[in-house]
Amino acid sequence: MTDNPIFAEEHLPGGGHLSFVLKRGQQVRFTDLEGGANLSLMLFNAAEKSERLNLPDTLKCQHTAKLTRGHCLYSDMGRVLAAITEDTCGWSDSIGGVLNAEEVQEKYGQGRYQELRNGFFRNGTDNLLVEMGKWDLGLADLTMALNLFSRVDVGTDGALRFDPDNAKAGDFIELYAPMDTLFVVTALQHPMDPTPHYAPKPLQLTFSRADASVAEHCRTSRPENVRGFINTQRLFA
Repeated sequence: MTDNPIFAEEHLPGGGHLSFVLKRGQQVRFTDLEGGANLSLMLFNAAEKSERLNLPDTLKCQHTAKLTRGHCLYSDMGRVLAAITEDTCGWSDSIGGVLNAEEVQEKYGQGRYQELRNGFFRNGTDNLLVEMGKWDLGLADLTMALNLFSRVDVGTDGALRFDPDNAKAGDFIELYAPMDTLFVVTALQHPMDPTPHYAPKPLQLTFSRADASVAEHCRTSRPENVRGFINTQRLFA
């Protein structure tokens, strides 16, 4: 990203939520500041928000459940909402989803605003809905979220196993937008994180302009991605 002009930076505290449009030809770097961060992410076509991230299609067309550098995040229309251009931790989870208020209370106990004020225990469902409401989206639009920086393995016995050491302090993931893409994010612990205490980690967001060539390795990593980028470019023909 050092060769691309940075035009904005933002600190996202643990437990925080945020939404923004990453315009075509821009990229965002998410940096884990302390290690062990998790960022739950939803994506929408900013111009037509009924088009949104489709994780099953994203996995099927790239023949993997391990999303990392070189992979694309597909919409339900077969277009590329974002491309993972860099990833130092090597894995993002597409299985675990987010916790709701009842699940947070069951896992971490009572964490009410009345006692904790701004330190109250937040949950992924409500955080995402708060941001979605700013864009005229609601509960019916809440779909699967991608968990950046988190790794969940599937064993030969079919059991899911969370890797608590997947992300270290300073790890970063960069996403490039080949179309105008609405990002809805929240920084909360992964549902499978074994830490018994509510302690979501902060992240830094760095926005820059970028040439389309930064995603060339994503476009050419497999034939399906070539077609996905062609479908996306037709929006601007």
